Formats: sequence, C-alpha cells, structure tokens
Amino acid sequence: MEETPLPLPLPLVPRVRLGTQGLELSKLGFGCMGLTGSYNAPLGDDAGAAIVAHAFRRGVTFFDTSDFYGPHTNETLLGKALKQLPREQVQVATKFGIQQYAYDEGTGTVCGRPEYVRACCEASLRRLGVDYIDLYYQHRVDTTTPIEDTIGELKKLVEEGKVRYIGLSEASPDTIRRAHAVHPVSAVQMEWSLRARDIEPEIVPLCRFIFCIANYTYL
Repeated sequence: MEETPLPLPLPLVPRVRLGTQGLELSKLGFGCMGLTGSYNAPLGDDAGAAIVAHAFRRGVTFFDTSDFYGPHTNETLLGKALKQLPREQVQVATKFGIQQYAYDEGTGTVCGRPEYVRACCEASLRRLGVDYIDLYYQHRVDTTTPIEDTIGELKKLVEEGKVRYIGLSEASPDTIRRAHAVHPVSAVQMEWSLRARDIEPEIVPLCRFIFCIANYTYL
C-alpha cells in the first residue's frame, strides 16, 4: 500500500514593513485570541502551540495577543509556543488597557494611567517569556487619562528596550495625532472589512503615509 505524500508547503507569506518605523513582519498575521476561547472552546497548550508552529512554518511570523484574552492565559499559551521558535524571526504584538469588557453590550473599563501601563508591560513580558515586545498596543483608549501621559510611559518603555514599537487600537484621528506627537506610532489597529468600512473617510487617509493599519476581524 503506497503512502499518501505530504502536501507541498504553501508559498511563504510576503513580508512588509510596519508603517515607516522599520519593523518587518509577515503581511498576514495570526490573531491568537481564539486559542483560548472567545469564539470557541479553549484549546490545550499543546494544540495551541502546534497551531502557532504550523503557521510559522507556512511563513506567518507576526502573532497578535492581549493581556485581556483569557484573561492572561492567551499570552501564557503563546509564550509556551514561542519557546519552540527562533525569537529573532518572530514578531509579537500584545496589548494593554482593557480591564473589563462586556462583548454583548460593547461596554467596559479601560485604563491608560502610566503606572498601569508599566505594570501591564512587565506582566506581559513574564507571561510571554520574552525580553521585549515587538509591538505594544493600547487596546482601547482611556478617555479619563490624557493620551500624552499614556504614550509618555510607552516612550520610556521603548527607551528601556522593553518595547520596540507602539500602536493604538480603535482610536480617533485626534487621538492618533496627539499620540504621534509624543512618540512615533507605528500601527493603528482597527476593524476594517467588507462589512465595516467606517474608517475609510478619516482614518485611512491619516494613516496612509505614516502608520500601518492592522485591520482585524473577518473579511
């Protein structure tokens, strides 16, 4: 009985630069949220790590997580998966800021105070088992804390080598401009798809020549 040959590897995913700041990563990123639930039952560590490794072998080197996913367990799972991969060939994005969130209501509690930013970063580094975070997003903007204060602390983390590049998620054009005036913003993560196109009038033109738009959700 002849063995069925293994399928040929898929072509490598194209490489792109994140905005104008220099970080190179795979054009297609892997959103890790589903590994620990949200849309489905959570996977075990071994199964989750195997999926991450499979994506890496197919050319995906950009992995996106958050301290809110799980919460915390998603970063821990990705951290275990990263131990099997060459760190210098992987780009890790994680996020801070959401403390509580009700998906059905679209409401929650966020925090962007400088001391909270630093505490979240230190905790994420431990869970991921890495020395630095390639791209660190503010997951949602804290309207009670000036964005200048939040970005100021992120700037310090960049200077200390704990974060390489910073990003914003679901931010207004004014917030993006104010943040970028304090420290270069490399990426803006927004929902952008065939069914969600409300960012096109203002956000897309603003980001076109400076920032990368890291769009999320399905097509």
